[in-house]
Amino acid sequence: MFVTDFFFFFSTINNPPVPKRYVRAGQQSTINNPMSVLQMLQDRSNNTCELCGSKENLSQYTIPPSLNENVANDVLVCKTCLDQIEGTVEMDTNHWRCLNDSMWNENVAVQIMAWRLLQRMRAEGWPKDLVDMMYLDDEALALARATGEHEDEANKIIHRDVNGVILEHGDSVVLIKDLKVKGSSMVVKQGTAVRNIRLDHENAEYIEGRVDGQNIVIITKYVKKS
Repeated sequence: MFVTDFFFFFSTINNPPVPKRYVRAGQQSTINNPMSVLQMLQDRSNNTCELCGSKENLSQYTIPPSLNENVANDVLVCKTCLDQIEGTVEMDTNHWRCLNDSMWNENVAVQIMAWRLLQRMRAEGWPKDLVDMMYLDDEALALARATGEHEDEANKIIHRDVNGVILEHGDSVVLIKDLKVKGSSMVVKQGTAVRNIRLDHENAEYIEGRVDGQNIVIITKYVKKS
């Protein structure tokens, strides 16, 4: 046996060939196309809303203040849940009775969303009882508190744009002047749109956003809500 033959024999024993994967007609191969975050969420949740269990109008939601899509930071939610989370419609406390089950979800992202929503409704009484039953480790609890849902209205930090309009997580803003990014040569031009902003939960003058693939901190008096 030649050296090359021996090497091949040794390699195949320790590294057996990977079986071929076949794709049916009409299906997309995932061999060279790793699952997207949305696909992983759909798989994780069995294509159901991770908060209420609905199977209709599902979409991916990145938990603030995270700016990056990541299966550890995202949840799959239905439109009914999403609209109430983002505040485009009023909270329906009866709808959120579903949190009695989803608060026990094994995925931390779902637990965090359940905690925040229960805190938002704690004046109703029953949500506070559920919060008291929950357990989040220190890291998860710190993230859950990042948006201030647990704060009384009088103590909440309110972010406002140059015109005094309240800014919320996920809003889009436009810069009203050129801004130099500290620590780099980058200049963000007036009129630049920044979408899906995140609020600094410790300072009402700061928001975060992504411009040209880079996360930057922006002072609120230099933006206008769009």
